[in-house]
Amino acid sequence: MLVTIKRASLELIKTKLFFTMSIFSKIAGLGKPSSEFIVSLDIGTEVVKVLVFKIDPETGAGIVRGVGRSRQGLKDMHSGAVSDISGVIVNCREAIAMAQNMAGAKKVEKAIIGIAGELVKGTTTTVHYERINPEIRIDLPELKNIIQKVQRKAFDRIRSQLSWETGHSEIEIELINAVIVDVRIDGYKVSNPVGFQGRDVSISIFNAYAPMMHLGALTKIAEELRLDLLNIAAEPYAVARSMGVEDSLDFSAIFIDIGGGTTDIAVVRNGGLEGTKMFGLGGRAFTKRLAQELNIGFEEAEMLKIKYAEGKLGRDVSMKIEKILTDDCDVWLRGIELTLAEFSESDILPHRFFLCGGGSGLPGIKKALMSTHWRKNLPFAKSIEVGYLQPKDVVNIIDETGQLKDPQDITPMGLANLALDLAGEEKVIAGILRRTVKMMQK
Repeated sequence: MLVTIKRASLELIKTKLFFTMSIFSKIAGLGKPSSEFIVSLDIGTEVVKVLVFKIDPETGAGIVRGVGRSRQGLKDMHSGAVSDISGVIVNCREAIAMAQNMAGAKKVEKAIIGIAGELVKGTTTTVHYERINPEIRIDLPELKNIIQKVQRKAFDRIRSQLSWETGHSEIEIELINAVIVDVRIDGYKVSNPVGFQGRDVSISIFNAYAPMMHLGALTKIAEELRLDLLNIAAEPYAVARSMGVEDSLDFSAIFIDIGGGTTDIAVVRNGGLEGTKMFGLGGRAFTKRLAQELNIGFEEAEMLKIKYAEGKLGRDVSMKIEKILTDDCDVWLRGIELTLAEFSESDILPHRFFLCGGGSGLPGIKKALMSTHWRKNLPFAKSIEVGYLQPKDVVNIIDETGQLKDPQDITPMGLANLALDLAGEEKVIAGILRRTVKMMQK
C-alpha cells in the first residue's frame, strides 16, 4: 500500500522489503504459543518502556516477566516520532537489558513496536456492495473482491488527507494495521459472510497508516537491536483494543493517551474502532511551561511536574503550578475539541472517556475535560464520565513483576496484547484481509 514515486532510493526499497517481510512472513512463526520471550517496545517521547513476556501455552495469556524503562534525551524524539536514531537505540538497548535481566531471559529476539506521531492516521472505511445475484451464496473469491474495494477506497481517503495536511502531493505511506470492524448482510451483523445469501453486503475495516520515513526509522532501530519484528502497531489502536471490547455491541468510549510529545485519541462506537487521531501536544509542553515560568532547568521542571501529579507538593505550591498550567490545559482541551468535532459529523459522541499515558496524571487534564464550556458544540447525549485505564483493565496480560501500576503502563501492555492476537488462531475473514493487504503492498 504505497504512494509511488519515480525515483526510490536503494535504502528506501530495502526498508520497505524489510518491513513487509517482518510484518507478514514472521506472523506465521507465532502460529502457536512458544516458550520464547517477546519484547513489547513503546518508544515514547520522554521514556522508552519495555515489557518482556511469554505466552502461556495453556491459556494464551501474556505473562510479563520483565519491565524496563529509560529516559529519552531532549533531542531524541519530536512529537512522538524518532528524530535521533542512534540516541533512541542507546535508550532502547538500556531498557531492554533491564527488562531482560529482570525476566532472566538470555536471549530476546521477537518484538512488537508501537508507533505514534501526528502523521499516523487511522480510520474506518465502510463499503456497501450490492450483489447482482442475491440468491447465490457468498464464496471466498467474492469476499476477497469486496475487501479489496474497501482497501482501495480507504487508501485513497488517507492519501488525500495526508496530501492536504502536509502540502505534498506524493508522500510515502504504509499500511501498518488492518482489522475487520463490522460485517453486515442485508443489515444483519455476521462474523463471517462466506456461505450467506443476500443482496447488500457492507464491510467496515479499520486501517492505520504511517509515513514510510517513520517506519524506516523504527525498522532501523529493530535491525540494530537485532529484533525480529512481529508488527509495528499504531499506539492508539493498541490502547483501544487493550480492553478486549471488539465484540461488545453496547460498548462505546473515547480513549485518550497523553504521552510526552503527542495526545492520541481513539473513538470506539458499538465495539468497533471508528478511527484514531493524534495532535502534537503532550506532557513535554507542560514541563517547558513550568521551566519557563519558574526559570528552572527542564529536568528540574519535569521532576516538579511529576511530584505535582502525584500529590507530593504542599497546597500553596500545587495551587501555583495549577495556575501556571491552566492556559496550557485550555490549549490542550481545544485540541481535543477540534479532534472530536471531526468524529461528530456522522453520529453522537460516546460520553465515556478513558485516560492513560504519563501526561494523564496531571490534575488539570481531568478537570479540564469535566468542564462544560468546551463541549457545547459537540453532540454528547449524556454528561461525560472520565476515568483512568489501569493495568488491570488490559485483557490477557498478567504482570508477575508487580511493576505495572499506573496508566502510563497501558500502551506497552496494549502492544503486548496485540502480539497475542498474532499468536492466536486466525479467523477466515481476518486471513483474507491479511493476504489482501500483503498482495496490495507487493
